[in-house]
Formats: sequence, C-alpha cells, structure tokens
Amino acid sequence: MPMMRLRVTGSGDDARAIGNLLQSIDGVEHVEEVADLMPRLDDADSSSAGLPDDQGPGVHELEVEAPNQLAASRVREAVEALAFDLDVLVEFENDEDWHNA
Repeated sequence: MPMMRLRVTGSGDDARAIGNLLQSIDGVEHVEEVADLMPRLDDADSSSAGLPDDQGPGVHELEVEAPNQLAASRVREAVEALAFDLDVLVEFENDEDWHNA
C-alpha cells in the first residue's frame, strides 16, 4: 500500500480541511497528522524572536495510506485542487517511493 507524506504550510484550519478531504476519498485507509521530527530553530530568547519573518503560517505533516496507485493519484489530485482553493502550499515527500509502490 502506498504511504504518502505531505507537508502543509498554512493554518491549522487549512490542515484540518485537507485532512477531512483525505478521509472522504474512497479507498484511503489512514490519515494522521504526525509530529514534525525536524526541530525548528526559533528559540524564544533569540534576538530575532518575534520578528515578522518568524510569524508566518504553521507547518503540518500528514501521513496518508492508500490501497493502491490509483487511489494515491486521486489523493494527490484532490489535495492539489484544495490547496489551490485555500491558497496554501502542499509538498509531497518521497514522491518516487509511493509512486512505485
């Protein structure tokens, strides 16, 4: 089964909307927001803390399990369309890994 990971750069509401869409797609077995394992270098005591460059949208990582390549393609197309409508950025990780599964 293809396991897809995607990163949503947007608000928590945007990430929830994408998660809800994913759960509504026929054949999708598993949708979960996973913790970002990459530590962010935004120390509260830093001299740059609170600057406008640090006050952007959040980053949310989602993991999606689809039963086959056709379902994985439907997931990608649906997420890309919703991301365009929401005006958020979505990155698919390890595209070649799930694409060949």
